[in-house]
This record gives sequence, structure tokens and C-alpha cells, in this order.
Amino acid sequence: MNIVTVLEEQAQRWPDRPAIIDEQSGCSPTTSFAELHRISATRATLLARHGLRPGDPVILLCPLSRDFYVNLLAIFRLGAVGVVFDPSAGLRHIERCCDLAKPKALIGSWKAHLLRLVSPSIRRVPLRLPAHSDVSEQVEPSPVAGTNPDTAALLTFTSGSTGIPKAAIRTHGFLLDQHKVLESALALVPGTCDLTTLPIFVLANLGSGVTSVLPNADLRRPGSIKPEPVIRQIREWEIQSTVASPAFLSRLAETKCTLPSLQRIFVGGGPVFPSLLARLHIVAPEADLVVVYGSTECEPISMISSQQIGTEDLAATARGGGLVVGQPIPEITLRILPDRWGQQLPKMSRTVLESQCVPLGQTGEIVVSGPHVLHEYLYGEGDASTKFQVDGTIWHRTGDCGYLDNHGRLWLAGSASAKIRDAHGTLYPLTVEAAASGFPNVRRAALVSLNSTRVLAVEWTGEPSVSDGPLLRQWLAWAAVDEVRSLPHLPTDRRHNAKIDYGRLAQELATRHRGTTRDKNRAPSTARRLTKQSPH
Repeated sequence: MNIVTVLEEQAQRWPDRPAIIDEQSGCSPTTSFAELHRISATRATLLARHGLRPGDPVILLCPLSRDFYVNLLAIFRLGAVGVVFDPSAGLRHIERCCDLAKPKALIGSWKAHLLRLVSPSIRRVPLRLPAHSDVSEQVEPSPVAGTNPDTAALLTFTSGSTGIPKAAIRTHGFLLDQHKVLESALALVPGTCDLTTLPIFVLANLGSGVTSVLPNADLRRPGSIKPEPVIRQIREWEIQSTVASPAFLSRLAETKCTLPSLQRIFVGGGPVFPSLLARLHIVAPEADLVVVYGSTECEPISMISSQQIGTEDLAATARGGGLVVGQPIPEITLRILPDRWGQQLPKMSRTVLESQCVPLGQTGEIVVSGPHVLHEYLYGEGDASTKFQVDGTIWHRTGDCGYLDNHGRLWLAGSASAKIRDAHGTLYPLTVEAAASGFPNVRRAALVSLNSTRVLAVEWTGEPSVSDGPLLRQWLAWAAVDEVRSLPHLPTDRRHNAKIDYGRLAQELATRHRGTTRDKNRAPSTARRLTKQSPH
């Protein structure tokens, strides 16, 4: 079954209902379900005339817009494979991803086509087409290509921050399974209006009769958006729900406005600290705030409403207990294994898997399986380190560590690759950062180890006082933090601007430390020269 048939069903049920509202499209902002179906079917015919065939990889490189989804649906309809990059990706990332995907065509904005001037990989793409085209021509709609559950539909890429990017393969069967999970988990109701910041959730909305309003914002940097145009959209279209990153929602919260139409806010893509939830409660007093934990390979994994996070949970976070992210959703099977990140896991039986699980309350590696868990990467790159088999079933290693409490709720301790092991023991930075987020005037904090010294870098909401650093160390006495250093901005991931980039942070701290050391070493000699020159 081709994933496009899900949209066709909605076009038949709700032909005149708005499917996508895109104020930056350059034409009428509203596109109905019937119109979107017609335009994408016509676009598929035109793409086929250019020689695109089932299985052809097609790069789609343009901002999230009506044109983006028209082309993506046309690609699905043809049985071709959509190749989508992160909107914040740099040229080097795009080059690597092109080399992996070996695309047959590039569909992009005029800016995307200019990349061929600087990118050998883009110049090697045989066919280059504009993202926007005149589909008013009366042509016979292209028939929906027959696909099976294992037919590839979509390629997306990991950031590649730790090496070569991995290409995540989503088949038509996977997208259908993921749609069903998201429809249930997000309680998607036909006729509602959603502010949608992430591509996969627009697809879920299109398959559920939900209107997707695309933010009037530059989503390449969600932590730097101008909030006023988005707030106007929420009020004008009476938007009832949104799924967005903490950085995006933090920008809305900074305005201290009130958005009474919002009934549900799903926040994920990075750590969600209690301080953000408190600020969002002020902005959207009628909304149910839901923390969503997931990843590129499995979205979602677990969820929890802020109403279910009690004072005892907040106290546990302040003591270093990490962040509670709720019960695993029903479609997910989740286990906590001893933290062996960096070591390949062998095939095993279910009995062996269960025998290796750590006790409740003990931190370990989070592993998952389920119908919407990605089974493989393109060419198997990355499978050995992130996949393992249990009685023939593929399990995914999330790369995160955490634990299950006595209520079966999952708590996050942080990335396995970021953990610190030193004379004090093992420490997961997220537990410290979550606790620090509750300290006055801390906007964001991040912990790294430099030469066996535990250094907490802090981005303050204002100018810190002389006593703030020492008091924060006392607040975090259990973490044995050696130093607190202030930074104007902490480096984060490009995609969501929410996860700390520990590698870049360590480099920046080390560079600043070397600069300070040099200044100190120069200071005495300068003082001596001034003393010699002084007539007194």
C-alpha cells in the first residue's frame, strides 16, 4: 500500500477542508485536501515525463512549504524515493549525503540550484528541476505506483556530528506504521488546526484530516526565530495544537504573551526542563503540555503530560535524578541494558535479553523495538553499532541512558557518549544540567570533563554576580563540580538548537582557558615594564 493512499482517503472525506496553510507560498495561503491531492497527482505526471521512475532517489531541497509537500507526495506517488536534508545542514553535510544517496534528480528552490556552482556532488546529479511549477496544465494524473511494505519511500540523514552521516530508510510500510502510532499518540482529530514545525508530523496530519499551519519563521534556526509572526498565526488561525522543539517554544515563551486557543503542546527533540514547562504554562494556560521522547530512528518512544510530573519528581530532578519522560507508548517495547555503548551487541534470545536488564532505578542503556523502529540504515552504515537482534527481531540502541522507576516511567540521564568517568565515579551530564536549570538566572548549563576536571559551563539570563558560581557549585554538591565557567552562548545541535554539542563545548572551553593562561603569563612582564618606565 502506497503511503499516498492515506491522503487520497482524506481528500475524499474532507475535500474542502484546509490541508496546508502556508503564508509564505506566494499564492493563496490555504490549500484544501482535494486541491493538494490534485496538484501532487499532476506534479507526479510532470515528473514522470522528465524520466523519473520507481526507485529513483530524488533530492528535495527547499524550505518547508506547500511546494515541499506537493513534490514529496508526487515522489511517493511515483514510487520514487524522497531524499530530504536537515534545513540547517551545511554544504559539507549535503556533499556527504549526496554521495551516499546517489540521487537521480534534484528538486529545489533557486537557492538550492545555485549550490551546483560550489558543490561537485550537486553538479553530478543528472536531472535538476524547480520546486515550484505551473500545474494548471490539464494532464492525466499519474496513477499511484504499486508498492509493498518494504519499498523505500524516504531517506533522511543523521547529523554526522560524530562522523559520516547515516541515511535512515523509511519504507512505505514504516511510514504507515508511524502514521498510526502518531495518530494515536498525538490524538489527531479531523478538523483541528496544528502549527507544524517538523516534516514527519505534517505527513501524520495529512493522513488524519488535520490542518497543518506552517510557521512564518526560519526553521533552520528554531532557537533564533522571530516569535511575533508565529504568535500572530496562532491567534489568527486559532491554532489548537503544536509539536515543536524546546528552543522554538522557548522563543514564544520569552514574549510572555497569552495564547488561549492552544489546547495541546507537544515538546520534544531535546531535553525538556521543568523551567520551560513552567514558562509555557503562563503562555498557554489552557494547554496540556506533553513531553515527547523519541529519535530519528523511533518517534515517539515515550510521553508524559506536565500534569503527571509531581513535586517529588521535580525534587528528584534537583537531586540529580534526571528528567522523567513518562511511560513507553503501547507500541514500543523498551528495556534498560548495562551501558556498553561503543561495543557491538551480539544476537541473543529473549531470555538472554531479559536476564541482562538492569534492576529498576539503575541507569543503563535504553534499547527499543516496535513497528515504527527503524530497522536499518542505507548500505548498512551504522547498523553494527546501533542495531542488534533478539530472536530475529531488530532492536535499536538509542544511544541514550536512563532508568525505569517503580511506576514503569522512563527517566533520562543523558547521552551514553557524553558520560564522564573519573576518580569520583560515573556521571551523566544531563542529570547535572537538569538540576542546574532550576537554579536562579541559569538559562542553560552543560557539563564536560577537561583534563579530569568537571567543568560546568553556564549561560546566564543576565550578568552573573560574583557569588552565583560558588552558590551553584554548592547547589550541585552531589555532582562534585570542580569549576563553573560563564559563557555567552552554549553550542547546540543545528537541527533543534536544543541538545548540547559537547565536542564543540570542550574545544571552546579549552581555547578560552589557553587564552586566559597566556594573558596571565604575559601580565607580570607587562607590569614590570610599566614599573621600569614609571618615574616614581
